Amino acid sequence: MLIDLNESDGRPIYGRIADRIKFAIAGEVLRPGELAPSVRELSKQLVVNPNTVARAYRDLQGEGLLEPVRGTGLQVAVGATERCRLARKDHVRARLRAAFDEVRETGLPAGEIEAILHEEWSRGQGGDQANGKGA
Repeated sequence: MLIDLNESDGRPIYGRIADRIKFAIAGEVLRPGELAPSVRELSKQLVVNPNTVARAYRDLQGEGLLEPVRGTGLQVAVGATERCRLARKDHVRARLRAAFDEVRETGLPAGEIEAILHEEWSRGQGGDQANGKGA
């Protein structure tokens, strides 16, 4: 499982790790009953202190998304996929709301904002190829 921590995100690393695990569960990269990467494995992959990963896992356990399996590790709990999908949607909504609040303060007309939004969406989808225009 690959996790890429966004360095521009100012939140604590454990929170970003927890979010990435939630996104992996929401996207069914991790399915109910599957084991999450061990603390040691994930901390080595991310080059972070094992206590940071352990903190993220404690939070996920507290939310009922991961549950301990005696002598084995932590597995994804039943029902976690749906809850993580809702959390992912809430996360995206909050980030967009903050961005829109900032954009409104620029005073740009709504049409220009919408055009920029479409340009950026297309850029993220492969540019002109996503629009069927080809390269």
